[in-house]
Amino acid sequence: MRTLGDPLLAHGLGGSTDLPIPFAYAFVGAAWALSVSFAILVFAWRTPRLRADTPGWDLPGWVNAVATSGVTRAVIAGAGLILTSWVGVAAFFGPAEPAANPLPGTFYVLLWVGLVALSLLFGPVWRAVSPVRSLHWLLCAVLRRSPEDAFVQYRERWGYWPAVAGLFAFVWLELVSPDPGSVAAIRTWCVAYLGVTLTGTIVCGTRWCERADPFEVYSTLVSRLSAVGRGTTAGTFVLRMPLNNLTATEVRSGSVALTATLLGSTAFDSFSARSWWRNAVDHLSSSTAIVNHEFTSTVVRTAGLLLFVTVVGVSFWTAARAVPGLQAGERAKLPGLLSYSLTPIIVGYVFAHYLTYLVEKGQATAVLLVDPLGRGWDPWGLSEQDVSYVLSTHPTLLASLKVFFVLIGHVLGVIAAHDRSLRLLPKRHQLSGQLALLLTMVFYTVGGLYLLFGG
Repeated sequence: MRTLGDPLLAHGLGGSTDLPIPFAYAFVGAAWALSVSFAILVFAWRTPRLRADTPGWDLPGWVNAVATSGVTRAVIAGAGLILTSWVGVAAFFGPAEPAANPLPGTFYVLLWVGLVALSLLFGPVWRAVSPVRSLHWLLCAVLRRSPEDAFVQYRERWGYWPAVAGLFAFVWLELVSPDPGSVAAIRTWCVAYLGVTLTGTIVCGTRWCERADPFEVYSTLVSRLSAVGRGTTAGTFVLRMPLNNLTATEVRSGSVALTATLLGSTAFDSFSARSWWRNAVDHLSSSTAIVNHEFTSTVVRTAGLLLFVTVVGVSFWTAARAVPGLQAGERAKLPGLLSYSLTPIIVGYVFAHYLTYLVEKGQATAVLLVDPLGRGWDPWGLSEQDVSYVLSTHPTLLASLKVFFVLIGHVLGVIAAHDRSLRLLPKRHQLSGQLALLLTMVFYTVGGLYLLFGG
């Protein structure tokens, strides 16, 4: 049983060895689920149905009033600044040991995984709590200029590429760097993030936040799968089917790279936990006499991470373009236009891989946040409470949830891709043009389950 004093690892809790479902069952179930769902779509989903402008169900008036209130926004933004400052105190003045400092848990658990859960429930929450947006707004208020004003216009060709670079830097720190739990390493990353993002926002205005802030771009992408969406009337929110909201995803340069980085890095996280991979990296590093062993190990892991991201990106790009009867220019646009269909797969795989991490390590992190300096503060008696390992102690439930998240993510992905294809592909190729994409998604499903369950 783990305790609060255990170090925060850069991987989710619970491996394939404690999951009681045979891989063959998961493999067959995944193949059948996707094949049957595609067959249903072919015969029962003949015309496009998903639209972001569907009326939806109106939320109560008081909910809209609270959600759109300037006071509410100010309170949420202030809370984001306070929490950032609180964690910053721990980063610079708290204990150096990762097990006693709340920074690693806040960074890897509450931010990286919790952001997905909150964005799925409430929409693009990072836009509301972003410390960069808050600091920029305060600076603009002092200078009496609009936050949207820019000294340099953000170029369309930049697209999401700065955000992709930021997200890759995050997963590199988590999955590749020699000491991902190091308080000093995480502190350096966060300072660099704040410096780059705040500078970009000052120079390019809030458009930098929308397209270049890795956490805001990630939160916005996931929020398109939320049931909460903007109403047809300005300043209102409604509930509508999540896949309808998903169609409002903005496609820009770097969209495929964005989804490939998110999906490929999570897959590499599962893969890199395998003992044979770790042994192979150690063997390669120890057998290299020319350079430092740690440097060699980092290079090998970096190559592995890049390979996974590249495989996801290239396979999707190739499958999306495998449509006959289109001009080269039209075919070139398809990968970007279809890329948002990977969002349900990304979200499903994140929950399958990190759910235990969020639920159980999240509790330990909350306790550490009460005492960021390690002075023994415990106003609510939280340190006396044991962490509830509700998922780790119920492996059958955990295994079932993992399978469910992966399968539901892929089925929703197939639906989103199919509906979008009906709008984009020539009528005579609407079926044949989707076959390569379906096979690619089957590959993602089978690969994801294999990595989670270990074969």
